[in-house]
Amino acid sequence: MTSVDVDVILPVLDEREALPWVLRRLPEGFRPIVADNGSTDGSAELARALGARVVVERQRGFGAACYAGLRAARADVVCFMDCDGSLDPADLPRVAGPVLADQADLVLGARRAQAGAWPRHARLANRVLMRELARRGGPQLADLGPMRAARRRALLGLGVQDRRFGWPLEMVVRADRAGWQIAEVEVPYAQRAGRAKVTRTVRGTLRTVRDMAAVLA
Repeated sequence: MTSVDVDVILPVLDEREALPWVLRRLPEGFRPIVADNGSTDGSAELARALGARVVVERQRGFGAACYAGLRAARADVVCFMDCDGSLDPADLPRVAGPVLADQADLVLGARRAQAGAWPRHARLANRVLMRELARRGGPQLADLGPMRAARRRALLGLGVQDRRFGWPLEMVVRADRAGWQIAEVEVPYAQRAGRAKVTRTVRGTLRTVRDMAAVLA
């Protein structure tokens, strides 16, 4: 790919430890938009100091942060990825490539986890959700990958409503119903930087499953 122009939306909640590494690893042509969702560790200030564009979303919720970043984006193609160091921004070109080449409408990075990177309870919950999605006539996917790419205008047109942890699943459900071509590429998945949160804990996984079950319902 030459002359790439992609906005990368990074939902952030207290990710100061991982931010420098993530921003430094972004490939040329992939511009960061840090969507800060109430950090108290100086993540937003650090991101600005490191040259990232920062948008602040005061409504708490993963989906709220992602949507704020999406609204702020200007590039034709946008990527999303967690900003905790578990995903390597160097893999973004492989995820965005099929969208940029008009070979797919939505590409998900299916996680290939390193030892200890993906807790068993979170992996099991993901597998159950993917089976239920397929059982209900949706796409057959290996993973609801948090690294993903799509075209910005088309994504806004889907009208994704969830502003919590159901956002990633609702995007896939609506894209499938709209007839989008959905593809997956494998990406490495490592231990996150900093303290465990959300799906790294049983309680967080249950919250995520609850929100996603509501989307399927």
